[in-house]
Amino acid sequence: MKTKLPAIVLLPLTCAMIAFATPRDESRYVLLAAPGQRLYESSPLGNGRLGASLYGGVTEERIVLNESGMWSGSPEDADRQDAHQALPEIRRLLLEGKNHEAEALVNANFTCAGAGSGRGAGANVPYGSYQTLGDLRLKFLGAEAPATNYRRTLDLAEAVARLTYEQNGVHFTREGFVSQPAEAFVLRLSADQPGKLSLDATLARTERATIEAVGKSGLVMHGQLNDGYNGTNGVRYAARLEVRAQGGSVEMIDHATVRVRQADEVLLFVTAATDIKRRSFAGRDVADPRATAEVDLAAALRTDFTALRQAHVAHYQKLFNRVSLSLGEPDAAAASRPAPERLSAFHSGAADPGLAALYFNFGRYLLISSSRPGGLPANLQGIWADSIQTPWNGDWHSNVNVQMNYWPAETTNLSELHQPLFALVDSLIEPGKKTAQAYYRARGWVAFLLNNPWGFTSPGESASWGSTVSCSAWLCQHLWDHYLFTGDREFLARAWPTLKGSALFYLDMLIEDPKSGFLVTAPSNSPENAFLLDGKPAHVCLGPTADMQLLRYLFDACIAASETLGTDPELRAELKTKRARLAPTRPGSDGRVLEWQQEYPEADPQHRHIAHLWGLFPGNEITPHGTPALAAGARKTLDVRGDVSTGWSLAYKMGMWARLGDGDRAHRLLRNALRPATAQTASKQWSGGTYDNLFDAHPPFQIDGNFGGTAAIAEMLLQSTPEEIVVLPALPSAWPDGSVTGLRARGGYEVDLEWRAGKLTRATVRSTGGGGTQLRYGATTVPVTFPDANRSAFVFKP
Repeated sequence: MKTKLPAIVLLPLTCAMIAFATPRDESRYVLLAAPGQRLYESSPLGNGRLGASLYGGVTEERIVLNESGMWSGSPEDADRQDAHQALPEIRRLLLEGKNHEAEALVNANFTCAGAGSGRGAGANVPYGSYQTLGDLRLKFLGAEAPATNYRRTLDLAEAVARLTYEQNGVHFTREGFVSQPAEAFVLRLSADQPGKLSLDATLARTERATIEAVGKSGLVMHGQLNDGYNGTNGVRYAARLEVRAQGGSVEMIDHATVRVRQADEVLLFVTAATDIKRRSFAGRDVADPRATAEVDLAAALRTDFTALRQAHVAHYQKLFNRVSLSLGEPDAAAASRPAPERLSAFHSGAADPGLAALYFNFGRYLLISSSRPGGLPANLQGIWADSIQTPWNGDWHSNVNVQMNYWPAETTNLSELHQPLFALVDSLIEPGKKTAQAYYRARGWVAFLLNNPWGFTSPGESASWGSTVSCSAWLCQHLWDHYLFTGDREFLARAWPTLKGSALFYLDMLIEDPKSGFLVTAPSNSPENAFLLDGKPAHVCLGPTADMQLLRYLFDACIAASETLGTDPELRAELKTKRARLAPTRPGSDGRVLEWQQEYPEADPQHRHIAHLWGLFPGNEITPHGTPALAAGARKTLDVRGDVSTGWSLAYKMGMWARLGDGDRAHRLLRNALRPATAQTASKQWSGGTYDNLFDAHPPFQIDGNFGGTAAIAEMLLQSTPEEIVVLPALPSAWPDGSVTGLRARGGYEVDLEWRAGKLTRATVRSTGGGGTQLRYGATTVPVTFPDANRSAFVFKP
């Protein structure tokens, strides 16, 4: 009996490309059947900097406006300059097993200093908080009658929000988008009968805002945010509204309301600017926010609505259309159901593969809409916030959260959107050098988990969570991973001083644990978690497993980067020597991966953080093929951690189960992540789920779970190292048929996949710079070569 060999062909690149398919309706539209009352029931729009969230009210429409530079606070010196004096005693206590005493000393001497130290209420202290720009309010005249056939959609293929409804026999339509080319939010209101649009338009903000009339049809809102010292160094901002109508009348009322009566069509334009780049590391270079908003508005007004819309869609689709995902057969019934109904049915066990594709597309949409080159990184809520004091300051938490925001950047073909995170990392180097000196007398730079636009790198104000020392190493992973995906040597050369500086810090701060002979970090935390010592919770420890995994990755990256760039041989030698002495990842007596150097009892065995499995995902030191014993330990660890948690934690576990090759377990986590969340969810800490508009629930809304979920779905379909591409490594049985185009693989490749009845039918690999790799599908491995990388594609048919 002859064994059928897989078909391997090289095709001209144009023949091998699968044309981009517009998402099917069930994975294209986030459909809502009622007006929203809260941000997580709105339709969010954004161009990376400017945001607008449409609530869809019939009698009164609230549109929350955002600008990514709306940050209060200002630079501060939060380092304790004499902290290093306490370091020897902290370490002595840890080495003697006196963790409680060491933790007390950390709290007293080794946290941040000053009033503005980011305690989660930073709006009025120097640390600062990301804030809403304000509201655009529309009050409709004669709209009291019940509305019928209400339908509100967010079109992920075009980044356009649309609302239709009928009232008093009139069909009304609203259509809005935030254009990157025009730097403007544009909203069109129309009716199928003339003279039926009458409304009052206002701008509002609860504090630090002056609102003035501009002619008879415009408003400007401007002000300056609190710098934390009640001074005049805060960010200045301005928002400009202009209303244009066809038919009817437009007039100004009381210098604060644009009144429209009996119009046939109404166009509203909002532009906004801040001068944050004059004070921080990113954003538009704006000297006068009001003048910039006026310039943007004038440009938008010179272009008709159709041309503005076409330019917006074309610009957006250059990014969005790089990847297309189809799961299952077309499902018109699913496409007709509002998102809350789909979430409820899916969580209850209904089959809806299109919902997973919708969630994937939504995550890519959010990243495109909240992170663009030259701008600030997507924060804990992307760019969408409705308050002055945003939860957790809407900052960049770097013990998992901001990293998770960017997990989809490379794999889902949005590589250039990674740049704002790299800019954040660059901004931490100089203040991080001061922190390294003040606390450790170490070379290089370090940043702890709280990061803002003002260069905050100090430890947090509590030893229980604020002394995790490996956050900056995790940030550096993104620099090296970007290089692995792109092969961009110029980027690597620019990133090398950052990588080198981080490695120098850790080389200096490591100490030897005399009990084991291994090198460990000290002091540190396993992120936000606790163990029991003498029956009491303790947090501060020696060398938590997550630190050791991250340092191995960082040292390996620096060794490889220095070899590639032909630089720093002495540093490379030191890294190799100390890397070999780092405490290894080990299983405990029950087979689970140890989270700490000792097998302490756990204070919370189901804790939301799973940092000690970083080496499984997003790291690469634990794999089923390379380290089967540790992979088995990781599986046991995840079993005990459980399948119920907060939103981002569920996304994290999805990625881990995907790396273990268990697609069905990953899909179970997806089902839990898409559990419907409501206003009541916020009363249940760490309860997770997904809100009506598909925003992730921490709770409250926190966007990292959306990005992590998107990345995990990509991991279920494609995984890679520089040496190998693994296709369909964790395909769940719930997705027996499907296709994906445009995913990216390390080494410099783009991959398309098709499968039927749970089996791969075709894999196409195109080089974006890579010269050859290995493709693995199940037990089959084949070499991938490109005689002409610019003209051919590799096609594999099992």
